[in-house]
Amino acid sequence: MDMRLELVLLPVQDVERSKAFYADTIGFHLDHDVRPGNGMRIVQFTPPGSACSIAFGGEGMGATGGDSGTVNGLHLVVDDIAATRDELVSRGAPISEIADMGGVLYAYFSDPDGNSWALQQIPAEFRSASR
Repeated sequence: MDMRLELVLLPVQDVERSKAFYADTIGFHLDHDVRPGNGMRIVQFTPPGSACSIAFGGEGMGATGGDSGTVNGLHLVVDDIAATRDELVSRGAPISEIADMGGVLYAYFSDPDGNSWALQQIPAEFRSASR
């Protein structure tokens, strides 16, 4: 049995603000912004190089309103955390300094609603040791 995580719903208060943040500040690719009817809106983004996307939207989506900011600890695994962090800083992203957690490197940021993300760089020697 195969199971792939390919979409994570993010609760947000302001769809337009979130759309601008993920497109302009973070650099995710906008897959679609559709309004299938009945007030529903679906906005989907994919991080560069990822097979998993995020989505948020309007009424009927189940990813807006009072639950905003409740998704925490989403990880974006990168090859070069310093270069990725520098790129995000240049785009105006509110990102932490790089922290070394026993050889695994992290930097953290949150979207305008408080959903939190971590950049993670796992050293090659850690990956090859687990195989």
